Amino acid sequence: MSHKSLKEIRKVNISSSLESEDLSLETTIPTDEVSSSEEREGTVKITKEMIERKELLHNLQRLKIELSQKNLLISNLKVEYLTKIEELEEKLNDATHQKQLLSLRLDSQLALQQDEARKHQALMKQEMETVLLRQKELEEMNHQLRERAGDIRRSLRDLELTDDCYEKLKSLPEDQLSIPEYVSVKFHELIDR
Repeated sequence: MSHKSLKEIRKVNISSSLESEDLSLETTIPTDEVSSSEEREGTVKITKEMIERKELLHNLQRLKIELSQKNLLISNLKVEYLTKIEELEEKLNDATHQKQLLSLRLDSQLALQQDEARKHQALMKQEMETVLLRQKELEEMNHQLRERAGDIRRSLRDLELTDDCYEKLKSLPEDQLSIPEYVSVKFHELIDR
C-alpha cells in the first residue's frame, strides 16, 4: 500500500471511531489504526486528527467529571432543602399545636372569669338588695322615731302637774314612768325649788 492510501484509511478510521465511540474515559491513542508496516519501522506518526481526538476525549472526560460534581452538588442541595422543609413543617406543626393549646387555655380561662364575674355580680346584687332592704327598714324606723319625737314634743307642751299628780308619779320607780311623765316630774321639781 502506498503512503497516501494509508493516510486516507487512517483518517476514515479515526473519524468513524469518533462517531461510534462511547464516551468512555479512554485517553490513549488506539494502536489498531497504525499499520503494521509503520510498527515494523518503529515510528508512529501522530496526526492532527489524533491530537484533536485526544483533546476532545480529555475535554469530554473533564466535562463528565464536572457534570457528576454538579449532579452531586444538586443532590446534596436537594437533601439539604428537603431536610429544611421537614424541619419547617415540624416547627409549623408545633406552632399550630401550641396555638391550639393556648386557644383552649384562653377559652377555659375566659369561661372561668365569666363564671366568676357572674357569681360576683349575683353576690353584689344580693348585697345591694340587702342594703336596700336595710335602708327601707331604717327609713321606716326613722319615720317612727320622728312620729314619736312629734308625740313627745306635743306631750311636753303641757308639763304642769298638780301637786297630787306629782306625788303620785314621784312614788313610782323611774323606769315605770313614760318620758313625758318623767320630764313633768323633773320640771315640777325645778320649778318648786
